[in-house]
Amino acid sequence: MLARAPWSLVLRSRGLRTRGVHSPGGTAQAEDKMPPYINCYALRSYPMPEDPCCTELSAEQQALKEKEKGSWAQLTKAEKVALYRLQYNETFAEMNRRSNEWKTVMGGVFFFVGVTGLIIWWKRVYVFPEKPITLTDQWKAQQLQRILDMKGNPVQGLAARWDYDKKEWKK
Repeated sequence: MLARAPWSLVLRSRGLRTRGVHSPGGTAQAEDKMPPYINCYALRSYPMPEDPCCTELSAEQQALKEKEKGSWAQLTKAEKVALYRLQYNETFAEMNRRSNEWKTVMGGVFFFVGVTGLIIWWKRVYVFPEKPITLTDQWKAQQLQRILDMKGNPVQGLAARWDYDKKEWKK
């Protein structure tokens, strides 16, 4: 497998054009960007995007950009906010605001828990067989009485804890 730098030389020598040239330690530098692509995203860790948020300006916005080149003392607060919105997509307060996505996630979790509960209930009623007779209380009592009557394990087991004269458990 060819290394990165020789491979890019091979691509350029054969006439294939690459979008950007970069070194392994540096960042990619594109020669030209695709028209719909703008690098306008704002994160708390990277608040200053490379490109302005609005690339196609209306006549009012172009006039505002020309006015921006002058003294900022002459700009009103609304004009400063409009200039900020031309450059940046969101403010820090808008980036840090809480979203209501947790409601959707919790709704999905509760929905799937409910569906799972309905499936388990349906299986218990219609799919699983009835409990075997050996799990009934009557059967367990009869089995215990049988073990005691046979005096099973009389040294350390159940028969050692049963008083056969009084017909009750020893205290």
